[in-house]
Amino acid sequence: MKRRTKIVVLGSALLLTAGAASAATASDAPRPREAAALTGTAKLYRSAGDDITFSFDAHLAARDKADPMKATGTFEFSHYLNGEGARAEVAVDCLVTGGRVAVVSGVVTESDLPGAEGKRVGVTVHDLGRHDRLGYSWAATGNPAEMEGLPKCVSSAPFEKVAKGTGDFTVVPWQPEL
Repeated sequence: MKRRTKIVVLGSALLLTAGAASAATASDAPRPREAAALTGTAKLYRSAGDDITFSFDAHLAARDKADPMKATGTFEFSHYLNGEGARAEVAVDCLVTGGRVAVVSGVVTESDLPGAEGKRVGVTVHDLGRHDRLGYSWAATGNPAEMEGLPKCVSSAPFEKVAKGTGDFTVVPWQPEL
């Protein structure tokens, strides 16, 4: 009889465990990792004292892994010196990352820089921990309002250094199926 009792108890325990597992909801299931992301804020280092800040909240959903032009989010940048300058908000239209490097582009949706709204700009970030670097598509022109016909996901090498203690960029590497 002992043997039969043990089987019944064990069987009941398995049924209870299975029932509890099936009661889990879809929200309890692990979410798939994003295909790519760029987040964070930093000020650039400038010896003249320019106040230049970049902030990113750009994402490529797992379901869009094959198409970086389905990235969403925003990024912002500003550049002030002696109380004068401008800022811009950008709607993300492309995000490509590789290792700790990200290139993000988008169209300026709001800015106090004359001529900038409606222009596509791109930014490159190299996530190096406390020594992040950054580059931008208007590096050669000096002004994002002068950008004409820039394709999506285009920028310059990350030649700028971030100010000490401000770099907190995080890059989630893109891993497309090749």
